[in-house]
Amino acid sequence: MSNLISFAIPTWDIPSLAVRGESTRFPIRRIFCVGRNYVEHQKEMGGDGREQPFFFAKAAHDALSVAEGAPGKVHYPPKTADYHWETEMVVALGQGGRRIAVEAAAAHVWGYAVGLDMTRRDLQQVGKDKGRPWTFGKDFDQAAPIGALTPAAKIGHAAKAQLTLKVNGQVKQDSNIDQMIWSVPEQIAFLSQHYTLEAGDLIMTGTPAGVGAAKVGDELVASIGGLVELRVNIVAPL
Repeated sequence: MSNLISFAIPTWDIPSLAVRGESTRFPIRRIFCVGRNYVEHQKEMGGDGREQPFFFAKAAHDALSVAEGAPGKVHYPPKTADYHWETEMVVALGQGGRRIAVEAAAAHVWGYAVGLDMTRRDLQQVGKDKGRPWTFGKDFDQAAPIGALTPAAKIGHAAKAQLTLKVNGQVKQDSNIDQMIWSVPEQIAFLSQHYTLEAGDLIMTGTPAGVGAAKVGDELVASIGGLVELRVNIVAPL
């Protein structure tokens, strides 16, 4: 008797990220994103101070995908006239757990990457104004372009690294990851109180000030010291 499972419809590939200098890929399970985690970005979005961290999610398979045959090209999404970039350091977990202590959290990190938390800001604002979820504003096709992962085993766990975004050659975001309100270990510890974290989970760790609207034809170049640069071209809607 066969142990193979038969599915009613064709299955899909496991979403994954490239690994720096390797042919193997890193499988992705879930994408957690923290909101308002840099002081200056909190201010530009109307926040103030070290509030309790809050998270939203993006669907890994669809958010990570890029146009077939055109890596690095991201289609301007539908139903928005205010499509924003947010440059973030991405943490990939290689080990799961629950109720993880802050001092033990770094051991759960497999690697780091540069990512863009793309946002339909107008739809997000509708959710805020009406007290509804942010799903339409944050979770859509190609909403999370992420570069190749660099293993922590090769670079360690940096507390400081310059974060920069250039749009068509002009610097739009310029900060340092040491400006996070909630550190990476604190984010992991907090999330693990609410979820059983798993290997393959990603955490997008927040963006500094300087978010703004992208348009068709823009080139976004996001970088964080020590990590693989992420280069994205915004192309016409599907």
